[in-house]
Amino acid sequence: EETFEYQAEVTRLMDLIVNSLYSSKEIFLRELVSNASDALDKVRFESLTSSDEVGDTSNIEIKIKCDAEAKTLVIEDNGIGMTKEELVDSLGTIARSGTAKFMEALKERNEDSNLIGQFGVGFYSSFLVADKVTVASKSYKEDGTWQWESAMGTSSYTIREAEDPLERGTRITLYLKEEAEEFATPSRITGLVKTYSEFISFPIKVWSSESVPKQVIDEEATKKAKEEAAAKAEEGAEPEEVADIMKTEYDEVWDWQTQNDSAPIWVRSAKDVTTEEYATFYKSAFKEFMDPAAQTHFSVEGDIEFKSILFVPGMAPFEQQDMMRPKNIKLYVKRVFISDEFDDDLMPRYLSFVKGVVDCADLPLNVSREILQESRTVRIMRKRLVRKSLDMLDDLARAEDKEPYKQFFENFGRNLKLGIIEDEPNRKALSKLLRFNTSKRDVTSLEEYVADMPESQTTIYYLAAGSKDAALNAPFMEGFKKRDLEVIFLTEPIDEVAITNLGKFADKDLVDITKEDVDFGDDAEKEEEEAREKEYEGLTTWMKETLGEKVEKVVLSKRLGDSPCMLVTSKFGWSANMERIMTAQAMGDSKSLEYMKGRKIMEINPDSPIIQSLKDKCSAPDDQSAQICTLLFDTALLTSGFVVEEPSEFASRIFTLMNTAAGTESKVSGEGADGVVEPEVMGKDDDAWA
Repeated sequence: EETFEYQAEVTRLMDLIVNSLYSSKEIFLRELVSNASDALDKVRFESLTSSDEVGDTSNIEIKIKCDAEAKTLVIEDNGIGMTKEELVDSLGTIARSGTAKFMEALKERNEDSNLIGQFGVGFYSSFLVADKVTVASKSYKEDGTWQWESAMGTSSYTIREAEDPLERGTRITLYLKEEAEEFATPSRITGLVKTYSEFISFPIKVWSSESVPKQVIDEEATKKAKEEAAAKAEEGAEPEEVADIMKTEYDEVWDWQTQNDSAPIWVRSAKDVTTEEYATFYKSAFKEFMDPAAQTHFSVEGDIEFKSILFVPGMAPFEQQDMMRPKNIKLYVKRVFISDEFDDDLMPRYLSFVKGVVDCADLPLNVSREILQESRTVRIMRKRLVRKSLDMLDDLARAEDKEPYKQFFENFGRNLKLGIIEDEPNRKALSKLLRFNTSKRDVTSLEEYVADMPESQTTIYYLAAGSKDAALNAPFMEGFKKRDLEVIFLTEPIDEVAITNLGKFADKDLVDITKEDVDFGDDAEKEEEEAREKEYEGLTTWMKETLGEKVEKVVLSKRLGDSPCMLVTSKFGWSANMERIMTAQAMGDSKSLEYMKGRKIMEINPDSPIIQSLKDKCSAPDDQSAQICTLLFDTALLTSGFVVEEPSEFASRIFTLMNTAAGTESKVSGEGADGVVEPEVMGKDDDAWA
């Protein structure tokens, strides 16, 4: 048996690292600045125990300089630097991380740090934009400055003494590719620094220009003013002394300009940050112009440690369509921006409106830091972020000033209803945040509804309709108005699905009043109802036979007041409102639609004159009685929220009844008739409606 070591083709390995790990070229600057930040952190730690050897660390910083003509980009720091041996070990050995090695040494000394690098390949992202890279480095441990150099496509590198020595630190020079010349402009580099490294704890300075105003004499204006003064003097006026007229000109001044002045407020204690500071940070980080409606600032410690600030926007985004996935959660690792593409991993879909930053040192990122790998860490972070978001919304809802939460719910109420459907573990917390219109008030919570329920009421009643007015005028409401019972109105398409998934609130069932067997708790009326059912048994049986399969059964109603009848559905199946919504779906399956439709049950009002008249005629029914029965069913379809399946038949019955009521009959006969209807005079006794 023999043991062999794996071999690697270095050129191919470098090609994989450069072209397969990173999806965006601009990432190189984040990686190199992070390495420079680590070098500054290291020298600061070393200075605590070896200050005389390390030297001055009071002005440690990172400098970046572009040269568009030479097509070069230089990143320089005055950090720890590297010896010749360290250059060989760190840059000559792929995937060897000097930072990781330094952190291991710190752990042995029981010390902590804020170092970023861990994989040992970030430096090689330089070759995303450069054909050749040189690294000059000077360590405090030795006198000489050494220069490392390598080119893209080669498997070797050179090391020699640098011609331009450094006091301490590292200078990386990138010789840019033709397609990467954009990175030789200060404006592009400044933008990348502000995007990825704005909150690095050390100053990042870019060599760039700015227009500086200065006051100079306006020669022409001054000359003209003096000529005008001289002309007046010649005309006999008293001579005036004319002062030089000044104008503003701008000089282009090149200097080192710090690009990361912003402070990462999430690393501070929440009690030390003012509301104004939160608002300023929110507007700057997320390009908003309104203050946030609420914010929460917290730290999580233990097995997993991270800091976060979450915000509720003051207004809904203009492009909000179908809860499209935005980029609202900015992920940082030790103050370095990693990505805003991890919303799906860190927040559920229904909380996509929440904006915020998360800074964690222990995230399971892949090597390029572009993919957040599934792990226990991510699951715990997601759970904590959701919990904190719901707590923030609960605090907003319970505030004395109700207007901010009312405005929030108008903007994002649909998201919370989606949460009721999708997030079962947090369904109870979400249900307390819901707001609805009711038959007695404009906006109320389920908690307020339950608190105001009479003692005899044991369930929460709701009605789904297209609008509040439609709900108020629906026949289902007649019995509730008579008993002064409050009904919640569901007026958005998502409402009914959400409430159906909720099922209960405060141990009270949520009951759809468009379904059968709604119980008012009137036990005293049961005997009277049973007697009436026997009295009208003949009518309900005849109406069922007349309507056939259109209805499951015909029963007496205990909730109708003025309407002669209405249609309710069985407990298991879609309501009329849900049937209408699902039928309108573009990708709906007609077979499943038929399966899910609720069975129709016709409830009739025994106190209605029309029903009483039919009761008298049902023992010897005629065609007109059958027509009236069918017409009652059709009108009940409309008033109960269903769609008339045969509108032409319905219209024909209406016209026939109108003709009868008007005492007319069609005189049209035979082919070629002119179709004129001639009125027939009828007496009072012949009135069909009498």
